[in-house]
Amino acid sequence: MKLKSLNFLNNLNRGNQQFAVIGLGRFGRSVCSTLHELGYEVLGADIEERRVAQVLTERVAAHAIQLDSTETSALREAGILEFETVIIAIGNYLQESIITTLNVKEAGVAHVVAKASSQVHGKLLQRVGADQVVYPEYEAGRALAFRLTKPAILERFDIDSEHTIVEVLIPEQFNGKTITELELRNRYGLNIIAIGKGDHFEINPHPSQKLYKDQVMIVVGCNKDIQRLPL
Repeated sequence: MKLKSLNFLNNLNRGNQQFAVIGLGRFGRSVCSTLHELGYEVLGADIEERRVAQVLTERVAAHAIQLDSTETSALREAGILEFETVIIAIGNYLQESIITTLNVKEAGVAHVVAKASSQVHGKLLQRVGADQVVYPEYEAGRALAFRLTKPAILERFDIDSEHTIVEVLIPEQFNGKTITELELRNRYGLNIIAIGKGDHFEINPHPSQKLYKDQVMIVVGCNKDIQRLPL
């Protein structure tokens, strides 16, 4: 059970086997690669020929084509408008990102995920129809800050701006104590949803379950409360 798999890809329609990714920079290639590894068919597209060639060389997408995504006719000819899910990974070129998002949404694409480089950019993307906006640089920065200040936190998944699910090494102070004895809900405002070691986890552990420092626990709660854990 790894929380890093609980990213925006988990919100995509699992019945859909085909995805289009527009913008093949580092983020776009990463999305292509992950979807490809998960067994989905991916069409990549970018205005720069070298990026298309790189994706084809690395074989992180079934197909990759060069096109100008601000031209609806180019999207239609490439068949991108027939995809149920299109991911707009053009984060650093606001005009192109917004026009592309508007184009695919107005053409009837059911689910559009768009990368934003700022809060203002994200709001504009939502205004033109993006169903989901992601902030990879912001999320990477938050993850790095957590790793530096709380190295015992192995994985984390933001539920919203204030609440998080984290996989954390059980602190020595909790060693040998039961969930009831620790009173995590009363003392920290946190709920344990799983305890485990390696690949084996017990979901919704009984309050009499003892915790040991060689295990990990998955807890959910407010970020401020998670920061109070003795990690």
